[in-house]
Amino acid sequence: MTNDSNKKDTQGSNFREQILRDLERLREKRLATHQPNKETVENILAEIEAKPVAEKEVEPTPEEHSTVELPEIDSVPVVPLDGDAVEDDQVKLEHTKEEILVSEAFPEAIVADYFPLSHEEEGEKEIEPEQEESEHLDLDATRIHQAPTLSSVIEEEDSQETLIEPVLIAEGPAQKEVMIENEPTSQEGIPATSSAQLSRKAMKKHRKQQEKVAKRIVTAVIVIVLLAIGVTGVAGYSYFKSSLDPIDAQSTENVQVKIPEGSTTMQIGQILFEKDLIKNPTIFNYYAKLKSYNNFQSGFYNLNQSMSLDELAKALQETGAAAPQEPVAGKVLVVEGYTLEQISKAVTDNVNTEDKKDKTPFTAEAFMETVKNPDFINRMKAAYPNLLSSLPAADSGVKYQLEGYLFPATYEYYKGTTMEELVEQMIAAMDARLQPYYGQLASKGLDVNSLLTLASLVEKEGSTDEDRRNIASVFYNRINAGMPLQSNIAILYATGQLGEKTTLAEDAAIDTSIDSPYNIYVHTGLMPGPVDTASLSAIEATINPNKTDYYYFVADVTTGTVYFSKTIEEHNQNVATYVNGNINQ
Repeated sequence: MTNDSNKKDTQGSNFREQILRDLERLREKRLATHQPNKETVENILAEIEAKPVAEKEVEPTPEEHSTVELPEIDSVPVVPLDGDAVEDDQVKLEHTKEEILVSEAFPEAIVADYFPLSHEEEGEKEIEPEQEESEHLDLDATRIHQAPTLSSVIEEEDSQETLIEPVLIAEGPAQKEVMIENEPTSQEGIPATSSAQLSRKAMKKHRKQQEKVAKRIVTAVIVIVLLAIGVTGVAGYSYFKSSLDPIDAQSTENVQVKIPEGSTTMQIGQILFEKDLIKNPTIFNYYAKLKSYNNFQSGFYNLNQSMSLDELAKALQETGAAAPQEPVAGKVLVVEGYTLEQISKAVTDNVNTEDKKDKTPFTAEAFMETVKNPDFINRMKAAYPNLLSSLPAADSGVKYQLEGYLFPATYEYYKGTTMEELVEQMIAAMDARLQPYYGQLASKGLDVNSLLTLASLVEKEGSTDEDRRNIASVFYNRINAGMPLQSNIAILYATGQLGEKTTLAEDAAIDTSIDSPYNIYVHTGLMPGPVDTASLSAIEATINPNKTDYYYFVADVTTGTVYFSKTIEEHNQNVATYVNGNINQ
């Protein structure tokens, strides 16, 4: 028994030492492949040192022994767990699988773990139960099942959750408990991944996928919403802006609109919308409030699709007609200072639209024939006696009898308007403007013809109201002194150049010796008649001039400033400075 006992102790000691060596080899392999945290390893070793557990010696009976014949493995030096070097006199043993007893103290799963199959055996197929009986393995007392190796547990620990099982190892005389990570096994000892672990892992992966999908959906929704807001804003702004523009900028057709008394801004907008003059009545309502268009009038209006929302709103603030009026077909503009020849060209252009190609039904030739027609002139003299009673005779030396008698303004014409009717509108407008002054003319020693003649010079010589009043005073002073008026305007009219663009040098070189009743360098007093159409400002300046002692004036064409002087010496100096000096530049 003593020999058997000694042999058993020796075998147990050798087996434990072999375990230590295998553990150290696996630990080194793990460190080489996984490089675990040094602090974690030190904590495990510290726990082993702190909790020594005495190994329970179980004396197996002869019946419980089973000898396993396994191929020899290379000897592995024992390396202590604490990393200290192994002294030469320490135990260095070699063990074979035949020398290891499978007992209760060292379950067969650990033996299989620390003595894996050889390379040749790993490639072989699993032995059938019938073939196991032919092996010289006595498994009557204890059945050895295949178990996962410690190395496989270490390699898989990063991807799967593992269980911690205590393993008794021997280190010299003392025994210590080492917590070895191992996969759970089935009842037969076959490694089986926990279904709960797989379920948790699958659920975690599924949750991540769901979160990614949710984030993508949320991002897509946000982008779509932002795009929708942006597109809506741009479209809304574009629509609002376009609603302010005319429905048809090229339209020449007028639309008659009736605005009932007491209509609200929204109701007016609805009326305009129904007449196809605006795009949106609500926008008209809010825009009118924004611009403070709150004094719309009632009545009948002739409006046009070429009018913008602003133009419509302004037109509706003027008093409407009490009864329907014929729609306006177009408009003609007569500019201040125009001659009859210039007006003849202006009547061909319809200024009711911005299109320069939009022409009226009138021609320049028809206009000139009308203003020169004696029958028409006589009819006008009878219709407007206050205005035309002093009209110069055809043989008085005037170029055109009606020159200067057509008031500069914008005139509407209708579908059936004739040329005579259009010219009469211009004569009637001049008569209406002069009505307040007819009673004053006699007291000032003037008649309508002398008033309009002098005013035609004031119109061209001055640009501001103050300059015009001073210029009118110069002309009156010279007339009263018996001096010629000496205005280039009359000479240019006589030569047919008035209204045309001329240079300063051409004006300075004008021929003041021409034989013409309009040569007021030679003749004293006024010309036989006006040379252009004077504005109301020039007419008023002529009726009510400033009182000065100026007899001369000259204008600096580069700045428009008019310089007045009392003596010829001052005047010559101003001419040299502001006229001759600019000619040489």
